[in-house]
Amino acid sequence: TRKETYSSYIYKVLKQVHPDTGISNKAMAILNSFVNDIFERIATEASKLAAYSKKSTISSREIQTAVRLILPGELSKHAISEGTKSVTK
Repeated sequence: TRKETYSSYIYKVLKQVHPDTGISNKAMAILNSFVNDIFERIATEASKLAAYSKKSTISSREIQTAVRLILPGELSKHAISEGTKSVTK
């Protein structure tokens, strides 16, 4: 299976938040692994949700429900808010 790399995006966000801070290759690899892991968990959960309701397509609704199930409290609220913003743009 092909693993995506989010390094350039992680770096851009780091520079927006802390312009003077760098990141080691090891730390970047760890963050990259973290993003891939969360993405995988959300995709798997969304896939199950679609299957339960006999749908062959994963919509933003399944993604949102999957995020609610996987991410704890405040983190899921922020993720859903950001996700909704990007979908309605």
